Amino acid sequence: MNFGWGLLLCVFGWLAQGGAAAQPIPPQLVNAQTTATGIERWLMRLHDAPRACAYIGTFVVTTGSDMSTSRIWHVGNGEQQMARVESLTGTARTTFRRNDQVVTFLPDSRTVIHETREALGLFPNLLNRADASVTRFYRLHTVGQARVAGLDADIVQLLPIDPLRFGYQIWTERKTGLMVKLQTLDPAGNVIEQAAFSELQLGAPVVMAKLKAMMDNPQGYQVVSPTLVKTTLNDEGWVLDTAVPGFTPVRCYKRIVGGAGAANAPVQCVYSDGLASVSLFVESFDVQRHGHLLAHNLVSMGATSVRMRQLGAWWLTAVGEVPAQTLAVFVQALERKR
Repeated sequence: MNFGWGLLLCVFGWLAQGGAAAQPIPPQLVNAQTTATGIERWLMRLHDAPRACAYIGTFVVTTGSDMSTSRIWHVGNGEQQMARVESLTGTARTTFRRNDQVVTFLPDSRTVIHETREALGLFPNLLNRADASVTRFYRLHTVGQARVAGLDADIVQLLPIDPLRFGYQIWTERKTGLMVKLQTLDPAGNVIEQAAFSELQLGAPVVMAKLKAMMDNPQGYQVVSPTLVKTTLNDEGWVLDTAVPGFTPVRCYKRIVGGAGAANAPVQCVYSDGLASVSLFVESFDVQRHGHLLAHNLVSMGATSVRMRQLGAWWLTAVGEVPAQTLAVFVQALERKR
């Protein structure tokens, strides 16, 4: 997940829009290993926490020796949420989000990108309910308490029952349930990526109207607005001939930029087990763009891996915060319909 967007999605509450807020589940009611109902209630509290929350914070993602930092302004009124995320390291960018509307300003190229994004990344499929796959493939355990960014937090672990997915250790602010720290764990229990607030001011004076005015002001920038056209693998002539346990299709679309036609547009299909997600990309093979990747068909950084494969005239890519073997199953199972 680039730049810790999984945790950002949880913090912003963009895992879902609409629906009644779940009642908080007191930490003491989360047993050493909770029932399926307990997991669902805990996840929904995690989802609902940011919806009426305002804060300003510094957010740090650590992967091995690499570190990325951003500054976040967030406000929610129970119905709408807005946020501004400004990168403090790496490529300069400022991203605004209002519910599912995302605007990214890239000052180096003087470009602003307008997109509509459904929830992706970590915990992508908690749309209006807890996904049943979560309770089948993960177990929730309490760990204890600690302080994060000066705030009291409860710690739990979501551990998988098989090696096809990672585990998570999660810190939530005790009063609000807001996620303040996340560690992604490999099958051996080692931390492979950490994302956390190093400083967080809850109840900060963030004004939604001011964020909206900044978001809606592209003066001096070239505006790019990709078009997403809904589709399915079947409609595009593809099939997954082997199911990956727990992962079900969430959405599939073509991404059309500029005057390019839909016929040759890349296809992205997202699969989720309710927590983790995998994106499958299908595009025409281009030796200039893809030839040098044939000898390096697996790339991993922290929790995120990329698996690539040429299949005749096509180039297939699987991306996700899952073990590399899970991506291998996806790319090998994706076949052209006969």
